[in-house]
Amino acid sequence: MATSPEVRDFELDDELELSTVAQVKAVGDPLRTMILGLLHERAATVSELAIAVGRPKGTVAHHVKVLTDAGLLRVVRTRSVRAIDERFSGRSARMFSVGLGRRATDGSALPVDFNDFEVAAVESAASFEAGRLRAFIRHARIPSDQASMCRERMLDAVREFERLPRSGDRLYGITVGLYPMLGHPVIPAPEEGGGEVPASP
Repeated sequence: MATSPEVRDFELDDELELSTVAQVKAVGDPLRTMILGLLHERAATVSELAIAVGRPKGTVAHHVKVLTDAGLLRVVRTRSVRAIDERFSGRSARMFSVGLGRRATDGSALPVDFNDFEVAAVESAASFEAGRLRAFIRHARIPSDQASMCRERMLDAVREFERLPRSGDRLYGITVGLYPMLGHPVIPAPEEGGGEVPASP
C-alpha cells in the first residue's frame, strides 16, 4: 500500500546542529529515533504515533515530551476532538547533526552519539537475509583535508536524501560514514636510498 506523499503545513529548518547534552541524549534512544523518522512523513498526534510504533500512548507521550523539551519537535497545530485538544507534533529540522569533538553551549563535552553503523546493521539484517542489501566498504590512506572533503560530499548526499518527498510503498535507509582506522597496521615508509629487491625467477 502506498504511503501519502510528504505533507508540510509548517516551516522547518534544513538542519539543526545539536548543541546541548539533552539534545544528544534525546536522539540516542531507538524509540525516539523511530518517532523522529516517522515525523519526516508529516506532523502527527501522540495517538497516531502510538498506533504506528505499537506502543502505549503514555510511553509515546513521554518520548514526544523529551524530544519537544530538547527542541527537536514542536507543536505545529491543534484540533479539537470531542472537546479535547489534540496536538500535532512536527520536527524542528529535516536533519539533526552532532559536531565531532564539539562542546555544549555550557562548555561541557557533548556525549557520544549512538553508533549509526550498529543501528544500520540491525535494521538491514532482514534485507541481508532476503538478498536485498546493497552496501560497499572501502579503505584509503588519504590526508585529513581530503577526508574532510569526502565527509562534506557524503553529507551533501545525505541532505539530498533527507529532502526527497515521502512517497512510495517502501521505506529505505541510507548509512554513510567516514572513520579513521584506529590501531590498523601501517606499512612502514621505505628506507632512504633502499632499492627494490628484484623478484626471484
